[in-house]
Amino acid sequence: MGNPTDRSGLSVSGELDRNLNIVVLMGGWSSERPVSLMSGEGVVNALRERGFVNVTPVDMDRNVAEVLAAIRPDIVFNALHGTPGEDGTVQGLLDLMQIPYTHSGTTTSAVAIDKELTKAVLVPHGVRMPRGKVVESRTLYEGDPMARPFVLKPVNEGSSVGVAIVTDEGNYGHPISAKAEGPWQHFDRLLAEPFIRGRELTVAVLGDEALCVTELKPKAGFYDFDAKYTDGLTEHVCPADVPANIAQEMMDMALAAHRLLGCKGASRSDFRWDDTQGEAGVYLLEVNTQPGMTPLSLVPEQARQKGIGYGELVERIIAEALAEKALEDVRSG
Repeated sequence: MGNPTDRSGLSVSGELDRNLNIVVLMGGWSSERPVSLMSGEGVVNALRERGFVNVTPVDMDRNVAEVLAAIRPDIVFNALHGTPGEDGTVQGLLDLMQIPYTHSGTTTSAVAIDKELTKAVLVPHGVRMPRGKVVESRTLYEGDPMARPFVLKPVNEGSSVGVAIVTDEGNYGHPISAKAEGPWQHFDRLLAEPFIRGRELTVAVLGDEALCVTELKPKAGFYDFDAKYTDGLTEHVCPADVPANIAQEMMDMALAAHRLLGCKGASRSDFRWDDTQGEAGVYLLEVNTQPGMTPLSLVPEQARQKGIGYGELVERIIAEALAEKALEDVRSG
């Protein structure tokens, strides 16, 4: 006899009901659409392989509310990346429709997608981040916003979309001229930050646990969109070969950011470490509330390092979301 389940979709032993009506929301129209489709496909396949019989992939479009109303899912697995699935828009819609969903909620998503707001939340609590300033892309031709080398990144994008490293050698012209072509031209508001020399590392948080530290070693250039999602372009060292105190510092900072922002499910915090400065050289760059779930993605990789397979990872994210919704229902009476 199987474990009885309650209305939350969880059995008394904490197992998920295999008859749950699950929608995997993916795609959308952001620049990260291809990554989202890969993440969503991975989640759908994992759920079906683990015996879930009502799994519906939905490619996000403007009619998503009508589609969801027709399906009436028990839960939505949010596999979207970028706008509108990572900025609070989809989360707000699902809240209004009273449909449980995975990952972070409306407010957290709206804050974390905005790098300027994220700094405003985290820095006062002692989380070390590069100093920065928001600039309008049209003003770049009037002069550099800070001393070179510096990084330009869109305020509201992820996956290193639109990122440029402007060096002393003047890789985009010195100064940046109206004729210089760069990724900033596609965005109005940019965050300018000093370039932190050193090593690129990342930490995944699952539930309320920082998993481990991965070092990212691009084989050419920096860890941009192509390096992240093209097999063979970046070496992942997991766990990273760093001193124990440095690894702990990063995991502590990632968990603090996860908690301070109110993240749910899984998040991923990206770091730079200037290894000539010890712990003082560890800087949190950004927090991703909708981390990738592709075969090359870092959260599944770190979960495997902790003995959590891909399918179990997907189930744990869903189970946490359902448990959170059940707790909210109890609190609201």
